[in-house]
Amino acid sequence: MKTLRLFLPALIAAALALPAAAAEKIPLSEISAYLNSLKRAKGEFTQINADGSISTGTIYISRPNRARFEYDPPAHGLVVVGRGHVAVFDRKSNTAPEMFPLGRTPLSIILAERVDLADSRMVVRHTGDGTATTVVAQDPQHPEYGNIQLKFTDEPLALRQWVITNEAGDQTTVVLGEMQRGVRMAGSLFDVPDIGQQPGPTK
Repeated sequence: MKTLRLFLPALIAAALALPAAAAEKIPLSEISAYLNSLKRAKGEFTQINADGSISTGTIYISRPNRARFEYDPPAHGLVVVGRGHVAVFDRKSNTAPEMFPLGRTPLSIILAERVDLADSRMVVRHTGDGTATTVVAQDPQHPEYGNIQLKFTDEPLALRQWVITNEAGDQTTVVLGEMQRGVRMAGSLFDVPDIGQQPGPTK
């Protein structure tokens, strides 16, 4: 009987906790609306690379399909997303940028003109842990391109980090600081230049 008295309160507490935990998962429709409202934003970021190294910098987002990552020294890197491509520059050299089609990267999912996670087959996981909601998405036509894991917090709803897994299985984590929304920024920030040209820093 003593064992039963100890067991019942724990069972009741667990049962009461289940609906609360489920309610803490942000619906996909709300996440989609948030991403669609994120037209222009700027903020600091910390990047954890596949080799364990850490970089910091400033991110600029101008949806649809445009973004810019300016890396702080000593990295001096620059990544520009525009004109349907991702251009990776090494500003310490005069070499041509590495170019990738945006559509072949998981980043295209959150930069798309219209994000609709609820009505698409791109979401492969949608979970909540009581503090954050995680959404894992990939191109349903080309899962071999990799995936993006998005982490959101609520009240207010905000994108806090993403983890990109590329075609080779390497993971890159980007942790976002507070984002300034509605920031005015020049369209030239997102120009992907001709081979041999490199856009300068904005800082």
